[in-house]
Amino acid sequence: MLTVPNYEFWFVVGSQHLYGEETLKHVAEDAQKITDGLNEKGNLPYKIVFKEVLTTADEITKFMKEANYQDKVAGVITWMHTFSPAKNWIRGTKLLQKPLLHLATQFLNNIPYDTIDFDYMNLNQSAHGDREYGYINARLNKRNKVIYGHWADPEIQKEIADWEDVAVAYNESFNLKVARFGDNMRNVAVTEGDKIQAQIQLGWTVDYFGIGDLVEEINKVTDADVDKEYADLKSKYELVQGDNDPKTYEHAVRYQLKEYIAMKRFFERGGYSAFTTNFEDLHGIEELQGLAAQLLMRDGYGFAGEGDWKTAALLRVFKIMTHNKKTAFMEDYTLDLRKGHEAILGSHMLEVDPSIASEKPRVEVHPLDIGGKDDPARLVFSGSEGDAVDVTMADFRDGFKVISYPVDAHKAEKETPHLPVAKQMWTPKAGLKKGATEWIQQGGGHHTVFSFAASEQQVADLMTMYDVNFCEIK
Repeated sequence: MLTVPNYEFWFVVGSQHLYGEETLKHVAEDAQKITDGLNEKGNLPYKIVFKEVLTTADEITKFMKEANYQDKVAGVITWMHTFSPAKNWIRGTKLLQKPLLHLATQFLNNIPYDTIDFDYMNLNQSAHGDREYGYINARLNKRNKVIYGHWADPEIQKEIADWEDVAVAYNESFNLKVARFGDNMRNVAVTEGDKIQAQIQLGWTVDYFGIGDLVEEINKVTDADVDKEYADLKSKYELVQGDNDPKTYEHAVRYQLKEYIAMKRFFERGGYSAFTTNFEDLHGIEELQGLAAQLLMRDGYGFAGEGDWKTAALLRVFKIMTHNKKTAFMEDYTLDLRKGHEAILGSHMLEVDPSIASEKPRVEVHPLDIGGKDDPARLVFSGSEGDAVDVTMADFRDGFKVISYPVDAHKAEKETPHLPVAKQMWTPKAGLKKGATEWIQQGGGHHTVFSFAASEQQVADLMTMYDVNFCEIK
């Protein structure tokens, strides 16, 4: 299973010396209490560390430089307890290269009418300081996140937790490497893209490998290696022989496991966390990767078919953001256009992540009408029900564009005995006609990342961090 480093977020508070040392001491105490409260009760995925109260431009600049330098720091959280002159923040904020959250809060959630005096007013100036600080971030076009509300409210803590996940995904994006086995599917437009711009803007390194490199790795896998994975497979999934000869079935499954082991070793050695395959380039391979790709996605790897490196990388980013929960590579396949039944049936022949399964997946072996290779093993299951998002990335001459819409996900109305694939049904919340029309008009492709775990706000926040043209269809 792929893991993510144990990141942390640094928390600093803005103030000034105008109010005296006693006030600054009180500010630091309040900031530490907020930090402790968030870490203990906020259900945050990553720890917050209170660093200091910043009062001068030099202090702020030094802090931001250190935050950039420390790899364990995924982002910076700021709070204006008192009034912090925003000119002090210009240089440091310009230098900051990591996600920035402006927590617009107040230590207390009420106004103490019976005791409030000028000392209290001078200490609790968040309503004042937030606007001064917010102005300079807007002026600098920092694309920072603002979360407004009392820090102890559960909904505010959930917003902080969700933003932390986005910030970590953004940081990890700049460590992301995609291995492409073969090139893009011939004559297909939407899977193409500018790999150099992707590395500059999104952090993704995209490397090509000939299929022979993978064949060489597959040939190194031993029967003993496969035996171990076969036993694990039987413990987690239902093995269904169907109409296959027992030896044919077992060989097909074991060969997929050989591919799985070989690719995993290849990725671990090269530091890759996403990959693509192409059914037009399978020289020396017995089967198109089906079960193998599904197991790798289960382990947290990003994947897309036909050489679509953009979707493969985007899936890996989403898996980081969602802690690898209910997030899958998907493709629009066929439609139900009957009134009252409008829906899209999504699949990808073989390679759909079992994390979205609503039932115990079955390992089955069936013919495949493309690729010209042996019948591949794959996991067969029905998807889940609930709210989800469907997201795609396209490349235009003026930059990347991400198109997204929220969807109502559901199961097929009937079984599909002659369609032995993993499948997921959904309907755009905007309606199939409106949602699909706008998707097509915006240039959205057929390969997507489909997630029950990512929220619409997280998708928007991630694209803001990337500074990518974002279209959300509602």
